[in-house]
Amino acid sequence: MGKVLMKGNEVIAEAAVHAGCKYFFGYPITPQSELVAYMARRLPEVGGLFLQAESEIAAINMVYGAASTGVRVMTSSSSPGFSLKQEGISYLVGSELPAVICNIVRGGPGLGNIQPAQSDYFQVTKGGGHGDYNLPVLAPASLQEIVELTQEAFDIADRYRTPVILMGDGMLGQMMEPVEFGERSETEQFKKDWATTGTRGDGGPKIITSLELDAESLERRNCNLQQKFALIKENEVRYETYSIDDAEYIMVAFGTTARITMNAINKARQEGVKVGLIRPISLWPFPEEPFIETRDQVKAYISVEMSAGQMIEDVRLAVNGHAPVDFYGRTGGVVPTQEEIYDKIMMVARGVQV
Repeated sequence: MGKVLMKGNEVIAEAAVHAGCKYFFGYPITPQSELVAYMARRLPEVGGLFLQAESEIAAINMVYGAASTGVRVMTSSSSPGFSLKQEGISYLVGSELPAVICNIVRGGPGLGNIQPAQSDYFQVTKGGGHGDYNLPVLAPASLQEIVELTQEAFDIADRYRTPVILMGDGMLGQMMEPVEFGERSETEQFKKDWATTGTRGDGGPKIITSLELDAESLERRNCNLQQKFALIKENEVRYETYSIDDAEYIMVAFGTTARITMNAINKARQEGVKVGLIRPISLWPFPEEPFIETRDQVKAYISVEMSAGQMIEDVRLAVNGHAPVDFYGRTGGVVPTQEEIYDKIMMVARGVQV
């Protein structure tokens, strides 16, 4: 299969099918509705099941039921709908069930609008629901990267028995680019002897629950989860750097914003400003290593976001006071332009106080 021109939401859906997902439960909400519509058509073609739930709350609980049987299952939504899924996501974590959850972010808070945003960063990286937990969060910056990260999301989910979030802004869901769905050279095999398959197979019936009425039992469960999260932090960090070897200023951006920022960096470099980019691909676990390696050489970091400033907190933690951290952001669905980001770079480089 060669390259095909597709819309971002449809790329996510097709990549999930290529990853072996045959079950999808969701509810349409702009700007991710094309993902739901594509799954409605595509899954019956591969012997799968699509069901439009009566609400986002119902959809995430259907995911819980399907995941407990060991199948690869997915749901998707956009910001307000994703908020409604939080209780079910917490249940999935507590029950250690793998699933992939896609959030195509729109402007908020509240109903907001249907324009692109990145203002769900806190929600996806700090747990989102109740209890002590974290979720692996992958943030692609191109449609081809969506193909790769969607497939990786299912592998990470099965490897650690955890929900995984694929997060993009509304622009990424709506844009069109050529993509290629190649066969993966190696497919990791996951033993799912925990799945509720009744009395078939090994060990008889299983019980999956997140309920522990005894405090010490629940604490043991939480300790086991924290060990899992530590393992994920050790093994699943992903990031990309651009022109940081000699950089005196480093931009930090993810998703579509990183692509715009890279163009601004190229323009600033033409003006003699040594500036580079750190692009987190895993928003959690957050990539601290490139900051530790560069924080004693740079004069300032600049976090660029489609939000009022959320990722900047993780940037500051990673920099740990070794250098100033500045911010440029647009909110409410406004996308920062290359010219705006370039102007910000030049202001900082000219010594304007951070």
